[in-house]
Parts: sequence; structure tokens; C-alpha cells
Amino acid sequence: MDQARTPVVDALGGLLVVDKDGGTTSHDVVSRCRKLLRTRKIGHAGTLDPMATGVLVLGVERATKMLGLLSLTTKAYTATIRLGQATVTDDAEGEALATTSAGHVTDAEIASGVTELTGDILQVPATVSAIKVDGERAYARARAGEQVRLAARPVTVSRFEVLARRDIDTGGTRFVDLDVAVDCSSGTYIRALARDLGEKLGVGGHLTALRRTRVGPFTLEHARTLDRLADDPGLNLDIDSAARLAFPHRTITATEAESLRDGRWLAPIGIPGVHAAVTEDGKTIALLEEKGKRSSPVFVIRPRGLID
Repeated sequence: MDQARTPVVDALGGLLVVDKDGGTTSHDVVSRCRKLLRTRKIGHAGTLDPMATGVLVLGVERATKMLGLLSLTTKAYTATIRLGQATVTDDAEGEALATTSAGHVTDAEIASGVTELTGDILQVPATVSAIKVDGERAYARARAGEQVRLAARPVTVSRFEVLARRDIDTGGTRFVDLDVAVDCSSGTYIRALARDLGEKLGVGGHLTALRRTRVGPFTLEHARTLDRLADDPGLNLDIDSAARLAFPHRTITATEAESLRDGRWLAPIGIPGVHAAVTEDGKTIALLEEKGKRSSPVFVIRPRGLID
């Protein structure tokens, strides 16, 4: 094989945690990483809006099969909400719908609104979300001029904290910018929190900045920018390190490892959910799930004959 086309990583691969820049799509990131690592076998575990920055988890080579098994149900963000203006997209990229001076809004009123949007809530997603409506993305319908109505869905906002307030006088309209931190369940739209907070305060609101700081167990500490990746192409986490970080694990014997490599099951030991079967020398053989009297492979990472 041409050396220039030989993948940078081995056939097992692993996870690449990228600190995405603003103004780029998740697809842009995947395309760039495919070129840097010289492989087509890269996929992402959930997207980020082009405006957003921060943690984007990619699977490389065989680890792409791990992506659908990752528990990425909790996420954390820092963001800036502008009170005083509502937009079509609920963020700074959309056309303004209405502008209202917000300088009179007190900190106590803001705190009350934030409290109402914390906990288990029903949230109507932004109309430019990727949710499908009759088989087509909501954002595509909205951009085509359709009136998109999305149903409210239950989400959990475990933390919604105002970190700082800035009053901004634009020469006629006083906006209030709030720097916030949000911990939430997957499927929560931070743009919708900005919109709903503005509505509760009677002044409108939208998102001006968004940075994802954590998704599941993966944080900015695990992440690298594309520029850093270009300087030193490679993985953040090989497949064994990724499995240990992302899943509970059980230690298995050499005999049990051979059984799993052949696709056979083990006796359960009482671990709930998907977990890793790891040899004493740290190699992850398979991901398992216990059902009844069997602990069966849901993904054999090192099958016999493929990875020896």
C-alpha cells in the first residue's frame, strides 16, 4: 500500500475527541480527520451545531462500532444568552424577530426564570433542530419557509447556573448578556433554554455562544483541536483506554477471552448494562451485556482471525 495512504492508526483504532472550532460542521470535522489519519473509517457520536465549539467524539477504524454503545446521555455546556432579542433560530445566526430593552430585568427575576427551567421539564426544540418531521429534518422545512411545529419533549436540566451578567447599551436598546453553565440530558437544546428564559422574562432571548465541555465521560481534558491534530496525527484514546473510560469492566481469564473471541457467552456476574471484558494485561476482548443466565457479547473487539 502507498505509504501516503496507509492509515496513521492500527486496525483496532480508538476514539478521537476533538475540540471543535466555531463555524465548522461536525461533517467538516470528520472529513478533515479522515484526511489527517488517512482512513475513511471515522464516524461521530452525535453532532454539534456549526456555531458551537467543544467536545465532539469520533470513532476511528474498528472503534466506530463502539459509538452506538457509548452511554452519552449527559452533557455539559457553557453558553452566553442575550436577553432583549428573539431570533428565528433562537441563536445569533438567525434573523431578529423582536427587540426589547432588557436592562430593567432584575437578577432576582432572572434567577426565578432559571429555576423554572431547571429539573425535569418539557421543552419545545428549536425549529431549526435536526429532528425529523415526516421524514425531513425540521431545519430543512423551516429554511424552506414552512411553519414548523415541534412537540414538547421531556428533558432534564440538572444544572442551570448564571455565572456572570453584563448589561450592554447599544445606543437605544439595553441588552443583558448572561454567561451560564448547563448540565443536562441528551436531547436538551440550549438554544431553547435561551428562548424560553427570554419569553418568561418578557423580553425575548437567544444564544450568542455555546461550548460543550463534556459529553458522557469525555471532557475538554481529553480533547484536541484540529490544528493540534494536524501537528501530531493520532488518537486521544486507543480502543482499550476508551473502553476502560466509557464502560464498567470485568476482568477475564485467558480461557474466557478465547471463548469470547469465538462469539460464545460467559456466566453473568451482576454488572448492569453494557460493560467491557478485559484481560489481566489490559486488552479489551469484547463488550458484554447480561441477560438472564448469559453474559453475551454485543461487540467482539478482538475476534479470532481478524485481530490476533
